[in-house]
Amino acid sequence: MPSKRSEKREESAEDYLAELSEGKRKRVNSRKKGVNFENKVCKILNARFNTTDFMRSPGSGAFATTHNLPEHLQIYGDLITPKEFDFAIECKKGYNKVFIDDFFKKTSDLWKFWAQAERDAKKSAKWPLIVWQQDNRTILAVIHADYEPTSGYLNNTDIEPIRYKNILVYKLEDLLSITKDIYWFGVLPKNSV
Repeated sequence: MPSKRSEKREESAEDYLAELSEGKRKRVNSRKKGVNFENKVCKILNARFNTTDFMRSPGSGAFATTHNLPEHLQIYGDLITPKEFDFAIECKKGYNKVFIDDFFKKTSDLWKFWAQAERDAKKSAKWPLIVWQQDNRTILAVIHADYEPTSGYLNNTDIEPIRYKNILVYKLEDLLSITKDIYWFGVLPKNSV
């Protein structure tokens, strides 16, 4: 005889399957989704650069703007990065109603993301990097055109970014694979944009 607990689990599973078949989806916790994505990006960057220095910022960047911390403790962006890493990273997960061609719209959320990334980057004297992934899509990297990797910093010149105004968009895996480590760490001038 099934216990009440297993009956409840079976009902829950049946209800869940029924909701799926009716087209209803379980609501996703957007904060949890963002945290999971930030952790995923940290794992990718730690593996690429053979370090453990990439980690989530406390409060994902908001901490630095809501607390009056001394200069040496300021944190900008969604990820804590190695000291000499040249980018302040803003992670965005989801935003499934935002598309890459929204960069052509002046009021797009993409431009708001970019403004936020530039603001944090300038405060930290780094360059802006947005790492964005819509659900079930490729992870993209958006960087400033002034920081385009040139031939001296490239392992491979076959991959071209999407270019528009002052931004370049790459697949994150492509940008990480084509660039030499020296591109990422303390070589180019600090952000003055």
